Amino acid sequence: MGRIIAIANQKGGVGKTTTTVNLAAALGVLEKKVLLIDADPQANATSGLGLDVESVEIGTYQVLEHTATPKEALLTTESPNVDLIPAHIDLVAIEIELVDKSEREYMLKNSLQSVKDDYDYILIDCAPSLGLITLNSLVAADAVIIPIQCEYFALEGLGKLLNTIKSVQQIHNPELDIEGLLLTMFDARLRLSNQVVEEVRKHFSSMVFDTIVHRNIRLSEAPSYGESIISYDATSKGAVNYLNLANEILNKNV
Repeated sequence: MGRIIAIANQKGGVGKTTTTVNLAAALGVLEKKVLLIDADPQANATSGLGLDVESVEIGTYQVLEHTATPKEALLTTESPNVDLIPAHIDLVAIEIELVDKSEREYMLKNSLQSVKDDYDYILIDCAPSLGLITLNSLVAADAVIIPIQCEYFALEGLGKLLNTIKSVQQIHNPELDIEGLLLTMFDARLRLSNQVVEEVRKHFSSMVFDTIVHRNIRLSEAPSYGESIISYDATSKGAVNYLNLANEILNKNV
């Protein structure tokens, strides 16, 4: 039975897509079968895995609408053991289209039942908002990873996200777990980065992953080549960070 993990934070620019793509690649390299679902209309996870967004004909939009099954939307990627359900800018319209549907929060959960057993992990790259697509992702998920960048406004909005998760747990998905808070964009030379790590660990202790993702040029370059950091530069600090994170998740879910 595959474990579904949503990567969510309504703040933009915290490393959600970077984490989804590279964690998927790292789990794939560690011989786990992974499905990545791009649930962000910006479709950065789709292009970050080397696929042309414009050529997407069936993707997350159709899966949410129930006009296509996940199997029909699946694409194989260059990343070993990683399949993708891609996104397209038309995903923006889904919020409006689902609004008057009954059980609208459960559309993704219901769709994924047909492929859940085919994968070890299903990772969902959420949009930087707490709208209906993200709500669908949280309802479908077994757990959520929250990336937090080691910068000044790091904790801003985190309370709102945790409240959303709490209400999803109460109303729609009592099984939803917080897999962990992931510190990203860490720069050891900056006092601020170190202070943020200290602050987050003080407030959330055991919820925080041991792995910290460092600011890394190679990590920033990889998406422009349509590659994960694992295939772009397996020896870089970014690749090591995401392999460590993958191992941490695997050990947690033994």
